[in-house]
Amino acid sequence: MNIQAEKIELAKMLLDTENPKIIESIKKIFTKAKTADFWDDLSIEQRKEIETASREIENGEITDYESFMQKHR
Repeated sequence: MNIQAEKIELAKMLLDTENPKIIESIKKIFTKAKTADFWDDLSIEQRKEIETASREIENGEITDYESFMQKHR
């Protein structure tokens, strides 16, 4: 079944239901999908690590994979 047919089938199911819990659940799914950003789920420490790594990359402070692996073999 293609995506358009799936959407039509879901719309029919939504229109046919009288269960407010199902409608609320679907509403929450769409609301969360619109506002979801992985950044919000990260801890402060994780955010700081990513920001530090980004600055290091911008400053050219990088090591290629092979060089890194040679040091640890």
